[in-house]
Amino acid sequence: MPALFIPQDFEVPITFDCQHFHFCVLEDTISALDYEAVMSSHLSLQGMFGTRYMWPKSDMTLDENTESLRIHKQEFESRVAFAYSVFNSAKNRCLGSIYIDPSQLPQYDCVVYFWIRDDSLELESTLYQAVLNWLQKQWPFSKIVFPGRSLSLETWEKSSSLQII
Repeated sequence: MPALFIPQDFEVPITFDCQHFHFCVLEDTISALDYEAVMSSHLSLQGMFGTRYMWPKSDMTLDENTESLRIHKQEFESRVAFAYSVFNSAKNRCLGSIYIDPSQLPQYDCVVYFWIRDDSLELESTLYQAVLNWLQKQWPFSKIVFPGRSLSLETWEKSSSLQII
């Protein structure tokens, strides 16, 4: 039986607030706001998960986005992966998303991707620091990797492809 991603008794945060951001579970109830944020930045988002993943498609529909958010919510509820929507501190504008996944590499506890919409890129380093601090202080992780940030995507993809499944 594989090890649990997070301890069974760990209470997963549903929300998190800090000076510039509000994080909440990524779910279909915010699909329209999420969709607008994704599509406003779809060209810069393509490839953020690596060269094998060209999400989002330029013709992605709101219905496809809604279904994707339902899947993220199911993963969250099953405790196999955790995705959050990033809102501004007023909670009225979707700025991006955070994805916390188990690592396939033993040297990391989790793999974290996040994005912020193109018209808010001035907050990207602030968001990175907020996510990192939140994970270090409130989550049971000590070895966190941010492919494309703390480790190049190229290095991450090479390391990941060497793993035997």
